[in-house]
Amino acid sequence: MLADAIAGLLHALVAASTRLPWRWLYGIGDGVAAAWRWMGARESRVARRNLELALCELGEVERERLQHEVLRTTARQALETLRFWTHPHTANLALIGEMEGLDLFDAALAGGRGVIVAAPHYGNWELLNQWLAAHTPLAILYRAPDSAIGEAFLHRVRADADDRVTQVRAEGAAVRQLFKRLRDGGVVGILPDQQPKAGEGEFAAFFGVPALTMTLLSRLAARSDATVLFAYCERIDWTPTFRLRFERAPSELASVMPGIGVTALNAMVESIARRDLAQYQWTYKRYTVRPPGSAVDNPYRDFERH
Repeated sequence: MLADAIAGLLHALVAASTRLPWRWLYGIGDGVAAAWRWMGARESRVARRNLELALCELGEVERERLQHEVLRTTARQALETLRFWTHPHTANLALIGEMEGLDLFDAALAGGRGVIVAAPHYGNWELLNQWLAAHTPLAILYRAPDSAIGEAFLHRVRADADDRVTQVRAEGAAVRQLFKRLRDGGVVGILPDQQPKAGEGEFAAFFGVPALTMTLLSRLAARSDATVLFAYCERIDWTPTFRLRFERAPSELASVMPGIGVTALNAMVESIARRDLAQYQWTYKRYTVRPPGSAVDNPYRDFERH
């Protein structure tokens, strides 16, 4: 197929361009972040708005400093991911210098009830995917890109040599596929802090602001009785060295009672993001949909007109 051929070409080009030393790649990322700020790019504007909404207790100077750090880590993370996607996984995994909570993951696997790994948009979640795939077959729930080329590229870069990664589109029969995987004692990876479609979530506070939050994770956990763990690969300082960490999810997350599961979910993601606010993905429009009857409209709409 043409899309596969073009995706293969893109893969080769990305692999060649990311062979640069890490300090060069990070230097390019810092330059991109500076350009975003100077041009008033979408990434810069969304990050500023999110920080105004979620961290209103900070002073203007402190929020501006944090915004600069967010853009810097966002640009670096993008280049890291391109490198991780196109280079041997063994070399990538060698960058994980510290591990915490590994006993939780080992015990969950040994328990045989299935494992749901909730991976917030914090640190580098693609490196986490590669670590998980190196230790167990893994099903990843993902939102398909709009283009066939983009989807073909994702399938290529997220595959592993042993064919241990199954990518499940977040649509149609996805829930049945994930439930079957968990029922058979398998592992499922979910990014829990994406805004779901209307009708597929509930509102719960995230950094004090109501955010439409997925109920899928809670429903899967309740129905399957699987163990739920939160996991992430966070950068150590500003170096390409990472700490892999697993945390136990609160029992309330598996509740299907209105408001309980989503509140526990957001509280966990917020707790992780507060470990290092600059490593969280603030360039994502998390608060686009507002609660019914809210006096506040889409908070991103005004700046999009400028």
